Amino acid sequence: MDIPWGSEGTSKFVTNVGIITTDGPWGPNAMAAEWTHLVSYKPGRIAVNVGPSKATAENILASKEFGVNLAAEDQNVFASIAGGSTGKQVDKIAVLKEVGAKFYSAEKIKALMLEGAALNAECKLFGHYEIGDHTLFVGDVVSLKVNASKPIVYHQTKYWKVGESVAKPSEEEQAKHSELAKKHAKK
Repeated sequence: MDIPWGSEGTSKFVTNVGIITTDGPWGPNAMAAEWTHLVSYKPGRIAVNVGPSKATAENILASKEFGVNLAAEDQNVFASIAGGSTGKQVDKIAVLKEVGAKFYSAEKIKALMLEGAALNAECKLFGHYEIGDHTLFVGDVVSLKVNASKPIVYHQTKYWKVGESVAKPSEEEQAKHSELAKKHAKK
């Protein structure tokens, strides 16, 4: 069964907004990727899903590296630009600079990194996997910069600020849940 982009099913997911930076056959590039996930603590690994015909995919396959920049609340315009065209036809880094984005040279990879992002991670390619209509690229984090800014989130084809916290169960409720887990432990 397919779950088309923009459908009622896909609109229930809440994701972050990664701006994936690369350098390779298509030159320096930035692409917005809502499917950007931390997938391992030890070692630190981040996965991004990219359409296989995208300039970003070709750059990653050629260079074996990529940058992950989690867009901050004030970078919604940058995310929209990075996701609004293809790096095969548009120099998105130049467009982003024209609207005020600032980049810095990464320490351990060739790709540029976006200043002011909530998080900047430099990644060396660990592996890539064809998983349907996208390629899952998994990178080992080789350098990490965490900033004070809050990340934006993506939901129902819109950008959002992180909102009100929903409380976890109280300590008393958690104690009851632990007792129930003990009562129903598998033998």
